[in-house]
Amino acid sequence: MGRATSDPADRKRVLERMAEEGVDFVLLWFTDILGQLKSFAVTVQEIEAALDDGMGFDGSSITGFNPIEESDMVAIPDPGTFQVLPWRTGEYKVGRMICDIVTPDGKPYEGDPRYVLRRALERMRAMGFETFNVGPELEYFYFEDDSGTRVLDHGGYFDLATLDVASEWRKETIKALESMGIPVEYAHHEVAPSQHEIDMRYSEALGMADHTVTYRLIVKEIATKYGIYATFMPKPLFGQNGSGMHTHQSLFTNGKNAFYDPEDPWHLSPTAKAFIAGQLHHAREICAIFAQWVNSYKRLVPGYEAPVYVAWSQRNRSALIRIPLYHPGREQATRAEIRCPDPACNPYLAFAALLQAGLEGIEKGYELPPPMEENLFELTHEERRERGIISLPESLGEAIDELAQSELCQRILGPHTFERFVQIKEKEWDEYRLQVTPWELARYLPVL
Repeated sequence: MGRATSDPADRKRVLERMAEEGVDFVLLWFTDILGQLKSFAVTVQEIEAALDDGMGFDGSSITGFNPIEESDMVAIPDPGTFQVLPWRTGEYKVGRMICDIVTPDGKPYEGDPRYVLRRALERMRAMGFETFNVGPELEYFYFEDDSGTRVLDHGGYFDLATLDVASEWRKETIKALESMGIPVEYAHHEVAPSQHEIDMRYSEALGMADHTVTYRLIVKEIATKYGIYATFMPKPLFGQNGSGMHTHQSLFTNGKNAFYDPEDPWHLSPTAKAFIAGQLHHAREICAIFAQWVNSYKRLVPGYEAPVYVAWSQRNRSALIRIPLYHPGREQATRAEIRCPDPACNPYLAFAALLQAGLEGIEKGYELPPPMEENLFELTHEERRERGIISLPESLGEAIDELAQSELCQRILGPHTFERFVQIKEKEWDEYRLQVTPWELARYLPVL
């Protein structure tokens, strides 16, 4: 008996589909602890064995995985993730499946980001909820190449025609996404020059995390096809808006939205309010998970539409969490939009952290503070202090200090991933803070 836990009927259907579509190779995907996509190819002759028992690999070479003395890992393809890639590799047709990582004895590997999200979903189901729906809005930039930030247009929000030279690239990207089973709602030019957004239709969290890593690859592949470079770096341009990943969230039970209450002024149920309160309460602790790079904190500054103040509102986009306006007859669409994540995060860890923080609020009965409808960027420090409004960490170093002391984050990530994540990020922060930058030389060298 193999190590796979998927339905044998699903495995059989995937094999039949590969034969029908003439697939020559299958890429097996997974991510490292930072969300970087990893892949290796398997021939169709070997894929049946891989589906049943997995494929072994050396985990010591994967960031955040095991040391060399305990490095044997096994990738188990999830048949539900099979799709044919929208481009050919030479003469060959190539499919892909996303994998769960297990140890040689078949136990889930604690360092697998997909498993971290699976554990969060298990907690959710144990609390009586069936589905955590998420709808991330990933922004990104097109540049001339990967060696600089030469923009390709000077368009702005929703600009059209000649200002938006990338509209055809976006259309081709949408077609590629849809060919891989990823529904798209809309696409447009964003606020900054050469900045764009393609929004996927909301889905359950595990599938959406799979969609997100696929989305990032496809955006980059289509850009490469046209000889340009796409980046999800949070803040590549000084003085311009950075790229966010505003994430819409809701919990469902028995097909009904657990966030909706027709009697509430904001149409939010007690469950929704406690969920939002949990995310606000733990926002500083989990910040390093949804904003995990030094550069993430160049985006999280006042004045560029990136929310840094821990508050919620119905219309105010300067708040950390916004409640989109309710429309009669659309009860299922009631949701909370958290605006601080960026598109360079690991989506498996980010969705797990957001869900676990919200569940913590529900389980412990956190009280939701009053909404903040004022523009928080325009309040003075003293006014924010009087209202009890705190800020997100101002640097990766501060964020990692918060995470390292968080009992909740230890539970979210598990001991292995928690320890590795803190180590990797502390090293990144140390490398950054020891640099002498051109800004410092230009400012200080002539006068000191």
